[in-house]
Amino acid sequence: MIDLHCHILPGVDDGPDDLRQSIEMAKVAAKDGVRKIVATPHHHTSKFTNPKSIIVEKAKELNEALQAESIPIEVLSGQEVRLFGELIQEFEENQIATVNNYQYVLIEFPSNHVPSYAERMFYEIQMKGLTPIIVHPERNSQIIENPEKLFHLVEKSALSQITAASLTGSLGKKLQKFCFQLIESNLTHVIASDAHNTTTRSFHLTEAYDVIEEKFGIEKVYTLKENAELIIQGQPVYKDYPEVIKKKKFLGLF
Repeated sequence: MIDLHCHILPGVDDGPDDLRQSIEMAKVAAKDGVRKIVATPHHHTSKFTNPKSIIVEKAKELNEALQAESIPIEVLSGQEVRLFGELIQEFEENQIATVNNYQYVLIEFPSNHVPSYAERMFYEIQMKGLTPIIVHPERNSQIIENPEKLFHLVEKSALSQITAASLTGSLGKKLQKFCFQLIESNLTHVIASDAHNTTTRSFHLTEAYDVIEEKFGIEKVYTLKENAELIIQGQPVYKDYPEVIKKKKFLGLF
């Protein structure tokens, strides 16, 4: 498996404090069946700034440590970018780490809203040849209240990624049901762990795919896994036309 969103680099954000903790995370990921991890430190939040050069250097150091310990994990460079007005400028200055140096970029919104300029910024991002992937939309309170916010962005060719723990129900049954709605409505395209450690925020990918297989069938599992592979290769993903989550049906979940 490929984990497209993981805070595994040491000492850069709210993930592991040191290299030893990163290695322990890699061991847990390997046991869960993960073979490639995209390291996605937070960038441009109120607490963390991690330009591309730091991420590439840290990923190289971690890969060397994993090889030395014969842990079958390869770490690829990436970044979880909090949407901000100068994103294009930083991309042109080579400070934005796209997924494995291809066209996909992970974009995070504040937890309580979708910025009013998001649609305009996504247009500008796409005009630069990038494809934004909205991370954990199921945990954004405004998207939960108004899923059309996500629909309008996905309709205009953005992608989204939901978190494995949200799908397993570890973060609550309401969040799990909302994830099911996102999948049913073709509003999400890939699953990732967003792991930060081995205890409170671990991987859960195998468990999440088991839930998806039970709910939607093995074909959906194959599609989501294949999309992760396509993204790290810089290839177009499999996706169906998105649908608006009907308000009546949506409210019935809660």
